[in-house]
Amino acid sequence: MLLNVECFLSHSDFLGQLFTFFSRNTKSEATIWKTLSPFWGEEYTVHLPPYFRTVSFYVLDEDSLSRDDVIGKVSITKEVLTAKPQGVDGWMSLTEIDPDEEVQGEIHLQISVLGDGDIPRKLCCQVLEARDLAKKDRNGASDPFVRVRYNGKTYESTVVKKSCYPRWNESFEFELDETLADTGLLSVEVWDWDLVSRNDFLGKVTVQNRHFLESLEIWFRGFPHVLKGTLGSLRLQLRLRDEVVLPSSHYKPVTELLSQSVGSQLNGNWPDFIMLIDETTTAESRQEVANNLVKLFLGQGLVKEFLDVLFKLELEKTTEPNTLFRSNSLASKSMESFLKVAGMQYLHRLLGPIINRIFEEKKYVELDPSKVELKEAGCAGLHRQQTESDIIQQSSSLLQSYLSELLTSILQSASYCPLLICQVFHQLYLRVQECFPDPEYRVKFIAVTSFLCLRFISPAIMSPKLFHLREKHADARTSRTLLLLAKAVQTIGNMDTLACCSKEPWMVCLQSAIQQGITQLKDFITKLVNCHEPEDLELQTRMSLQCGTMEKEGFLFLHRTKDKCMPMTSPFKKYYVTLSKDTLSYSRTQHSKKSLFISLPKIRAVEKVEEKCFGSANVMQIISSEDSGQMGCEKGYLMSVNELNHWLSALRKACSHNTNTMSCYHPGIYKADRWSCCHQKEKSDPGCDKTRHGVTLQEWYDPLDPDLEAQLIYQHLCSVQHKVDGLSKLFSILQDLHDAHAAVEEEERSKNKNLFLELQT
Repeated sequence: MLLNVECFLSHSDFLGQLFTFFSRNTKSEATIWKTLSPFWGEEYTVHLPPYFRTVSFYVLDEDSLSRDDVIGKVSITKEVLTAKPQGVDGWMSLTEIDPDEEVQGEIHLQISVLGDGDIPRKLCCQVLEARDLAKKDRNGASDPFVRVRYNGKTYESTVVKKSCYPRWNESFEFELDETLADTGLLSVEVWDWDLVSRNDFLGKVTVQNRHFLESLEIWFRGFPHVLKGTLGSLRLQLRLRDEVVLPSSHYKPVTELLSQSVGSQLNGNWPDFIMLIDETTTAESRQEVANNLVKLFLGQGLVKEFLDVLFKLELEKTTEPNTLFRSNSLASKSMESFLKVAGMQYLHRLLGPIINRIFEEKKYVELDPSKVELKEAGCAGLHRQQTESDIIQQSSSLLQSYLSELLTSILQSASYCPLLICQVFHQLYLRVQECFPDPEYRVKFIAVTSFLCLRFISPAIMSPKLFHLREKHADARTSRTLLLLAKAVQTIGNMDTLACCSKEPWMVCLQSAIQQGITQLKDFITKLVNCHEPEDLELQTRMSLQCGTMEKEGFLFLHRTKDKCMPMTSPFKKYYVTLSKDTLSYSRTQHSKKSLFISLPKIRAVEKVEEKCFGSANVMQIISSEDSGQMGCEKGYLMSVNELNHWLSALRKACSHNTNTMSCYHPGIYKADRWSCCHQKEKSDPGCDKTRHGVTLQEWYDPLDPDLEAQLIYQHLCSVQHKVDGLSKLFSILQDLHDAHAAVEEEERSKNKNLFLELQT
């Protein structure tokens, strides 16, 4: 089962930094400085396990010298997201952080009724263990104990010092009052013991008398009451998608039908299936459907044919060449998705140097006289302040310099643009030329630039963070420079200098540079669409399409141990770590010839380490099995929570097909003859917390998942099923998939019946 949470973070009316918690996984957004109305503009998808309960957004005020202050939070339960399949969108009030409200974790109880016949029956509650409790003490742990109440009597367990994973194994007996069948409650509270101050509340569950008829041994979890607050509000867009992905064999008919519809156009007739999808997509669903289709056809090796079908459909509907591919049609959205999937590495190589230069220089650039601010420009000399014309002239020179560097990079990029992208543009170029054979050869160039410049390069220049070119958003000054450069690129892509100068006359100072850029861009497109010819292939040093591989690299601080149970005595050392298709390798320098490696199939778990172990929350552990049979464990320290989660996600995805994974692990370390997390003394103890193999972030370089894409296309077709009655073969395929899903759901219901109780105080 795959769960996606898509979040778009918009305005809020408070100062701060935003942290998002997805069932113990944390993602931190950029800090917006000195404002009460920050705008984040972040969008991401997170894969979650089925048992997640709540998504929480914490807003913090970042402090350089002291600990960050928590302003408030917004929490959305799984039930709320499930009840609104179209998503949650709106302003949500922040609430205060109440210590009694911050409840997390689970407790393992065994409840039974003893006695029979004339013997008074007794209620026996055995408190076994708890896991993932909240950290209430400064040492990064808690000192938990349990308080059990029933029918006026109260018992307390022993205190387990410095542990969020305590094990008690204690039993408490009460006389069962059978007259309280509906009102009698067994209350189990967990508290953090403090010597001086008052004890801190960690959680509570209650069980009614009617549940005592049968013996229960179960993990219980509590849901705290949320208090309303007036600390400002946060605008969120969230959508929870719960998909049951069936085995590949179930999707074979629908993928074959899709492949046939683009692989061979029978006697020149349009493929009814693709036409149906084109006609039934709405403005809200079109981008998602396009993305699913592009990824599915990439996996089938038919994306070029699929896009060609859409090009023909679009050209058939277009009578005015100036409007070609300018609407948000399925063809435009599919081409946009294709460029993002197949061309992201190309884009990084193309734009990386110029984007980094603009961020590092931080020059003040402004061409619009109505927006020029003399105080922003500073002084040109000791005795003369710069005038408006001086600033515009300097800005024009800077922009021309940036534009010249970018155009040079674009011209040179024909040699490393992925071959598949070149072939798709060649196909588009020929189709447009056939439909609009104008003598000036202008429309076919604009068709290419409408995608390459207007939908790919320009958006990446304006928002480099969204295209993974920078880790943080640009400040106001840099954003304006990027916007002006993107406007120039858009003008070149439109191949019309007069139109731009008529709308924005202050752009006229760039007219000669833009005109030269149009000529250069035409030369580039001519070279790009002809590079598929055999004599040019030997000159290509192209990067392969990275949609099927998982690669990540960077410096990490590692601590290596031969045995996961050995005490951590040696310090962290800096290594350059590379995650490839089959191995995780690390060496002391980036280009070192000597390196160590871990085979990915031998990795059994990739999890976080408790903060109290090393004084940092940004430590992960990689547990692997060695040929000798011993367990190896590498601890990796990272500088930020985002960096930690990206590595956790990448490693978990790379090991997603491993068969010998662990179901539980120790989030602590073995030191002083016991585990720091649960205080167990056995080195071979299997673990006190469950592993989280399925909690990952969705990234642009993720491997293709054809079964998931087929499932999402199936869901779209189900939503328009009333329109497919004329296609008997398709209707039959959808009915078979519907029956398969119904069988899986019935099996899950039977398996989980009476398995878990969700109790609420």
